Amino acid sequence: MRRRNGPDARFGARLAITSAATAVAAVPFSLALVLVESQWAPLHRLDQGAAERLHRYVLGHPSWLGVLEFFTQIVWDPVTMRLLVAAVVVWLLRRRALRLAAWAACTAITGGLVGLLAKNAVERARPHLPDPVAHAPGFSFPSGHAMTATTSCAVLLLVLLPVVPKAWRPLAWVLAVVSVIGVGFTRVALGVHWVSDVVGGWLLGIVVVTATAFAFEAWRSDIGRPRTTAAEGLEPELATAEPEPPAGTVTARSPQDGRRSR
Repeated sequence: MRRRNGPDARFGARLAITSAATAVAAVPFSLALVLVESQWAPLHRLDQGAAERLHRYVLGHPSWLGVLEFFTQIVWDPVTMRLLVAAVVVWLLRRRALRLAAWAACTAITGGLVGLLAKNAVERARPHLPDPVAHAPGFSFPSGHAMTATTSCAVLLLVLLPVVPKAWRPLAWVLAVVSVIGVGFTRVALGVHWVSDVVGGWLLGIVVVTATAFAFEAWRSDIGRPRTTAAEGLEPELATAEPEPPAGTVTARSPQDGRRSR
């Protein structure tokens, strides 16, 4: 009974409930953004103007087309990003960081489901430009590339920062930010998304990561571990030989947690 109601059980319940709540909340959030886009003239002009200017630039510089397609279809493609997250999950399992592996997998899966749900709920058409240089299937809002890049880069950062030397951590942040912004730029430049699609993808990705990260922090609190910051990563103990305690373990740091363990 103690094990079923212990910190690991509460962590799993919170992770599932938070993920479900995020999925439910994401759709009206997306709908609200689309309504603003469709009715607010300044944002409409921004979308249209950015799409047309970048489209004209790409048409005038054909050599850029191959570069944009390489980054959007290979380097920052959702499949590539998810494979990186999957590789990290496997590595975490081998390190026996089971809860962190569960968090990473849940965040990636929830992000994909939320994005797909929002796309099919909103059903926004993609840009229609003269002489299109690229095509993409499905609906437009939010950008799946932008959302996947946001959730994947956040997962990779929050998991791997503890094992990255401090001198190299700024570079890791730069690579993540460049990837997230860069994939958004390529989608607009190729004419397959509006600027607001990309922003919507970024925002939804941040919502998903924030929600699931809070669930992981709640588990840390339950077992008496201190709160962490984004600069430290979700589990600073990952740099040690045994990053996570055995199931049902509560440290002696928190009297309240100690009472729960009895």
